Amino acid sequence: MFIFNKKYFYLTLLLFFIEVCIAVFVNDSFIRPFIGDVLVVILIYCFVKAFLNIHSSIVALSVFAFSCAIEILQYFNFVNNLGLQKYKILAVALGSVFDWKDIFAYAIGIITVLWLENRT
Repeated sequence: MFIFNKKYFYLTLLLFFIEVCIAVFVNDSFIRPFIGDVLVVILIYCFVKAFLNIHSSIVALSVFAFSCAIEILQYFNFVNNLGLQKYKILAVALGSVFDWKDIFAYAIGIITVLWLENRT
């Protein structure tokens, strides 16, 4: 079950670097909020696949469910309710505003992962 997959590990590092660059250097209404959300589910997927030998569809659907759960918690303002707003990086990573477009972006990211993993 536990493995170390270099391909997914390097993809994780690359995607993390891209996400940091987007967060630091991009302040627009499309790349940062939408493409960033598409890439974040791919990043999480690659991170899990770097260390666990689990079927790609199970990982992809689990990542999608996790992402949607975080988004739903945003609806209930859980960052403020738990007093986490003072931890800036954590608050930004978890988000604070529910948006259906985020769930759509997560779906696009997961569909992309499934397409890439299952193409022949």
